[in-house]
Amino acid sequence: MAKWLSQEWMDKLIELAQGQPERPGVNAKLQYVVTGTPEGDVSYYWVIENGKMITAKVGTLDDAEVTLTQSCDDAMRVQKGELDANTAFMQGKVKVTGNMGKLMSLLPLTNAPEYKQLEKEVLANTEF
Repeated sequence: MAKWLSQEWMDKLIELAQGQPERPGVNAKLQYVVTGTPEGDVSYYWVIENGKMITAKVGTLDDAEVTLTQSCDDAMRVQKGELDANTAFMQGKVKVTGNMGKLMSLLPLTNAPEYKQLEKEVLANTEF
């Protein structure tokens, strides 16, 4: 089990995501900020190319296209499947800056059955 938001957890994400189908043209550079964790605010980023996560790192990405910021509690609830990410956004629990069109282009990816299965696998390998 990898500790949530650690680099070990990010590495596990990459490993688990290898089986995801390619989706040509689905590309994004996403920066995440989780506020109020026991370790303070935690920043991490993902790079997605052709629908596949190719990079997941703790830290900041200078050329991120979208930044998503949320509280530790809300981020944890989303990760555990207790709060739908789209609902969290609509309720203002996820603050988004940057290219909203880029974020919206990821919806078919995040709503795909393969992605939902990946979320379950990630949760089974996560220590909170």
